Amino acid sequence: MGRDWRHHLLGEERRGNVPQEIQSPIMAVPAAPTLCSERFGSQPPRLYVGAAGGRLVGQHEDTGRMSSSLSSTLSSVFLPQGYPDSVSADYLPYQLWDTVQAFASTITGALATQAVLKGVGVGDGSASVAAASLTWMLKDGTGMIGRILFAWMKGTHLDRDAKQWRLFADLLNDIAIFIEILAPFFPAIFTLVVCVSCIFKAVVGVSGGATRAALTSHQARRDNMADVSAKDGSQETLVNLAGLCTGLLLTPLAADSTLLTYLLFFLFTSLHIYANVRAVRSVVMETVNRGRLRILLEDFLREGAVPSPPSVNAREPLLPVLWEREQLIMGAPLHRVVGSTYELKKATENNTKNYLLGVHKKKGEVCVSLREGSGSLDVLQAAFHAELLFLILNHDLSEFPVEHRKLTDLQRNARAEMDDRQWGLVSDTHCVMDELWTPLLRGVSSNGWDTRREQLGKEEWRGRWGLVKWE
Repeated sequence: MGRDWRHHLLGEERRGNVPQEIQSPIMAVPAAPTLCSERFGSQPPRLYVGAAGGRLVGQHEDTGRMSSSLSSTLSSVFLPQGYPDSVSADYLPYQLWDTVQAFASTITGALATQAVLKGVGVGDGSASVAAASLTWMLKDGTGMIGRILFAWMKGTHLDRDAKQWRLFADLLNDIAIFIEILAPFFPAIFTLVVCVSCIFKAVVGVSGGATRAALTSHQARRDNMADVSAKDGSQETLVNLAGLCTGLLLTPLAADSTLLTYLLFFLFTSLHIYANVRAVRSVVMETVNRGRLRILLEDFLREGAVPSPPSVNAREPLLPVLWEREQLIMGAPLHRVVGSTYELKKATENNTKNYLLGVHKKKGEVCVSLREGSGSLDVLQAAFHAELLFLILNHDLSEFPVEHRKLTDLQRNARAEMDDRQWGLVSDTHCVMDELWTPLLRGVSSNGWDTRREQLGKEEWRGRWGLVKWE
């Protein structure tokens, strides 16, 4: 009966005999109100409406559902959950350039592997299995020793200058690959050459792995470091697979052509270096390290304003300093700051801060002793104070505005002062720092810098002073 009525109504509607107010009953039904909604990360919201039987039904757009589903699947496989909100803003450009450099490195690595295998005797009927095995074991052994020594010598620097050591690792990897490609042309010292190459690659492994962890920590913004790291591994595996397939095509072509081998090496190495520079430049770290500290302070003194993280990151050095002696020692033991009761009195009088400063003018060295319980703001203030002393002792201050003429006067007095420890200068800069610190900290905090953490490479010494009153 009901079905016949609906057919009759539709027939009358076609003939125009149905009143307008009851025409198209489906169109006349008002849209159901949204009862609740949800959102997955930054994706469009899903709306829920009530349905028959009191059920909640999610509303989906039909348009582009297949492409959206494919995009969501690829995102879940290769990107961290919640992307892009769960990672830093520089995540995508860094990963894109990192993908390019990984692809290029895979190709050059395949060329190097071919050269090393040829050098140890693969394909040579007169080659000794024992000699090849010995060469391989010596190569691996020297690499292990190199890994331990580098971690001991530079391990504490990798957090401080993660971007610089990341680029250094990739450049050193290119050098190691080039050495391996050249190795077969020096059969008399082949073992020595591949051992040197393996030492370089061991340094690459330590430096690259440690800085990758530091960069992952920077990119993970929702305590999701493991997820970001896992998806980075998936991306790298996919790229290495693509590079492997390309290498399978190119390596046989270059097997008997030295010219083509070198041409492919220099082509992909150039791409590798360029992509690495772009990747490192795309990273914007909000923590203060020593390179960024100097730019921050100089800009603040020169312009009266604190620059933003993107501005500072674009100007910091690309490569680390390998052999230069440390001139700013943060968290130094007390004996490097003060050497006598007189110097201890000079360092602590009229000083209510949680750090002590000591200058060695002849060495060009500033040592900072941190008090037990000092926090990140204390460390930042101590570092800015120490950098201010460096500027006064070692740089031309004439370019700074007139309001900082007091710094020029301090510099003139310091150069006339014969005392290597410069206690008068240290005391005077405490007064200058008291004036500068509040506006400097306000500018640092308001411009997006992270003041809860710092990457200044401080040592672990912490002191206690003020235990007696000086007469």
